[in-house]
Amino acid sequence: MATNVIAVLNDLIETSKDGERGFMKAAREVRHASVKEALLESADRCTQGARELQDVVLKLGGKPESGGSMAGALHRGWLDVKSAVGSRADHAILADCEKGEDAAKKRFHDALDKDLPADVRAVVERLYHGVSQNHDRIRAMHDQYAAMKA
Repeated sequence: MATNVIAVLNDLIETSKDGERGFMKAAREVRHASVKEALLESADRCTQGARELQDVVLKLGGKPESGGSMAGALHRGWLDVKSAVGSRADHAILADCEKGEDAAKKRFHDALDKDLPADVRAVVERLYHGVSQNHDRIRAMHDQYAAMKA
């Protein structure tokens, strides 16, 4: 069972690292200081979540994941192509961040459907709530900046 739990946690570590890198990249591209600050805070939350999950994997005797996923790297590559085509508005960058958080929310939610020990489940549930808060915050900013564009 521990191997399966470690695999689930390592998937969530990859997801968290993807979020960290995605938010950092987005923060470099946005124009508004308040959006940049919020994206950097979200990146920091992802970093903290990944570290916490890595600690749990170590306690379970596993080898924690240290990088992101191939899908995350491909998504960031696609963002590079999109930003190279022309400068993008903050609301478009936030829309991409929201898509990334949709995927993260699903992964954390799916992990909660697995058979996890109670202490591990508590950590995953807390981090899931953090991902949900990140998602809602990004959506609210996206809606705000989309309305300003209109």
